[in-house]
Amino acid sequence: MEDQKVFRFYSFPIIILVNYLFFTGIKSEVYTVGGDEQWNTGANFDSWSQQYNYSIGDVLVFKYTEGQHNVYEVTQATYRSCVASSGVIGKYESGNDQVTLKEAKKYWFICNVAGHCLGGMRFSIDVKEKSNTNSTAAAAPTPPPEILEPSNSFVSFAFQRWNIVIYIITCVILLYT
Repeated sequence: MEDQKVFRFYSFPIIILVNYLFFTGIKSEVYTVGGDEQWNTGANFDSWSQQYNYSIGDVLVFKYTEGQHNVYEVTQATYRSCVASSGVIGKYESGNDQVTLKEAKKYWFICNVAGHCLGGMRFSIDVKEKSNTNSTAAAAPTPPPEILEPSNSFVSFAFQRWNIVIYIITCVILLYT
């Protein structure tokens, strides 16, 4: 009986700590590249990419007609030359590609279909470490209303669902032990 009291005493702070860690790292932005124009010729990707502040864990979604375009993550030299014979980091060709930004670094993306990169289907972004929400909100410029549309950007709360499950399991364990 005494062991159960000790377990309850130590398990509660651990559960709080685990939930805090889930809540501090759960928000990832998902961006549809090009917004409403998607990943297609004619879109202004430089202008689109400068509207956001990218952080580790954010996801870029490239939507396009399969076979008409592709997405190559490339080095800076390949980005500048639009020649993908070398310097290719990743290739995506499904028409609905999702690229998770896993590192704080500069990323370069191009379409490798003939003439598309030189025609403007390329952009670069600078991904930063996640920072405190309050300081980010104060430092970040207010985005134009159109980028708040669900098709352009939305917050992924997948881990919050897990957090609710963890709370329920924790309550059951604490009630029945």
